[in-house]
Amino acid sequence: MRFIGRSGDGGPEVLQVEHGPVPRPRPGEVLIRVQALGLNAPDLMQRRGLYPPPADASPILGLEVAGEVVAVGQALEGASAGPAVGDKVCALVNGGGYAEYCVAPVRQCLPWPDGFDAVQAAALPENYFTVWINLFRIGNLQAGQSALVHGGSSGIGTTAIQLAHARGATIYATAGTDEKCALCRSLGAAEAINYRQQDFAERIKALTGGRGVDVILDMIGASYFQRNLDSLADDGRLVTIAVLGGDKVDGLKLSQLMRRRLTLTGSTLRPRSAAFKGEVADALREQVWPLLSGGAIRPLIHAVLPFTDAARAHTLMESGSHSGKIMLTL
Repeated sequence: MRFIGRSGDGGPEVLQVEHGPVPRPRPGEVLIRVQALGLNAPDLMQRRGLYPPPADASPILGLEVAGEVVAVGQALEGASAGPAVGDKVCALVNGGGYAEYCVAPVRQCLPWPDGFDAVQAAALPENYFTVWINLFRIGNLQAGQSALVHGGSSGIGTTAIQLAHARGATIYATAGTDEKCALCRSLGAAEAINYRQQDFAERIKALTGGRGVDVILDMIGASYFQRNLDSLADDGRLVTIAVLGGDKVDGLKLSQLMRRRLTLTGSTLRPRSAAFKGEVADALREQVWPLLSGGAIRPLIHAVLPFTDAARAHTLMESGSHSGKIMLTL
């Protein structure tokens, strides 16, 4: 099979088409003939040598795919029936997505929502797993509450805005251009703040009458830390999922957390167990997939490129000019 390998750690130019054996599904896995796959920030980090895969995962890049099941591994004892040969699925995988064939744990597979094609289905797993875990499970965002999402025009951001809005929360977002802010509003954000022109903490205070928001989904980290705290309501939750602006915070006053009962937390997805990811998949199937099938929410796709143009796709993603997902097709 063909897959996208690397000549070494570095920029997009290290990506190249290579050939290797088709993987075989282990017990509790299926083999998917990949028709489309999505790019994600961890792919860029792994390409640079900054995000090694788990020991039992494929070293090939790629965390989400969609395609057809072509083989099924031995069923695990006590496991419920999973996808069958011929089923069309999308899957959150632990690696190996940039390839013509990819193995996926059975419990991390989900059916294509009604009316979806391979590209749309492949745009779902990484973003929806991440948003569900962090905004709703860890952040405990409820209908009637409010949230601030940084990077509102990203794949994560556009997913969070739509899903929070559909579930009855008030959502605010930050983005880097007026055009991206307009996009966030069109997806359901009550307001979007151009962080290059306005201090988002001051704007959030004004928008909420000085109260702040209940939850912040943050992918920036240290450089936003104090302003994030200033933007939270009492009993608010700051959930960090990336540290693009640094991971070391100086001058934290613990008394501020105590006095205002703030919660600081975060997570990474890839190292979590298949059992945990399976629980998340079950929740998505029950509570989110009907919204997708009914057209209430949709993945926002910026560009679709051929599989062999992986380097160009990485260059586009690193430029920051995109809104939503960048996809590759086979």
